[in-house]
Amino acid sequence: MTFSSLTALPVYNEVRYVDDVIDEVSRYASDVLVVDDGSTDGTSELLLARNDISVVTHSENRGYGAALISAFQFAIENGYDCIVTIDCDGQHEPQRIPQFVVACRGVDIVSGSRYLESFSGDSEPPAGRRRINHQMTAEVNRRLGLSLTDAFCGFKAYNVASLKRLRLSEPGYAMPLELWVQASAAGFQIIELPVPLIYLDEARSFGGALDDGATRLNHYHEVLDRSMRAAEASGLAGSISEPAIEPGTALEGRARQESK
Repeated sequence: MTFSSLTALPVYNEVRYVDDVIDEVSRYASDVLVVDDGSTDGTSELLLARNDISVVTHSENRGYGAALISAFQFAIENGYDCIVTIDCDGQHEPQRIPQFVVACRGVDIVSGSRYLESFSGDSEPPAGRRRINHQMTAEVNRRLGLSLTDAFCGFKAYNVASLKRLRLSEPGYAMPLELWVQASAAGFQIIELPVPLIYLDEARSFGGALDDGATRLNHYHEVLDRSMRAAEASGLAGSISEPAIEPGTALEGRARQESK
């Protein structure tokens, strides 16, 4: 039985990396989607010049979470079984995409972890980012009964049928926290796969005030608390059953290839 997969890259102002990353991703994924989240640095023009990918374009920058939600919607609307998400900044190794697809058969979410195992040549993560990741991962585990080792890794594979059960709306970098709350409430089966720890740009911005660690940590707590309250108001697992992403909602995009 076929198990169709889509690999999606959220992109915002990645003109330095985008062509090389897409070329490498295309070696391991037959169907590739790029969500251009309002780029203004020439990324959009590079994407327009390609005919080997699908592109969804946001007319303005909405945020990392919003880009992922658009990718999820595309996968749902085009009938894929699995969607792999991979960042476009060189921090993830595309050759691992097939491993994520295989691991996604029979589970709801496969989450990459930079801290599950050590790899030769691992980068030393910026201390502040590692501390916040560790703190929030521990809090997610404690409050949701999970056993994650990396709450924020963007390298993931999702069962598309499972995504239909979620109501994701968080637009920014805190969206994974909303995801974990809803996935836990829905009783999802979650596994982690180890991935190398690679930092090519340690000064990479989260955008505005979130570059300050204390501000970012407070924001993460706010999103986690709000997501918990929403799940509780919904009756937790018993009520999270309607699709989060309705076809045709708030998307401005175009398909650049046949989906499957």
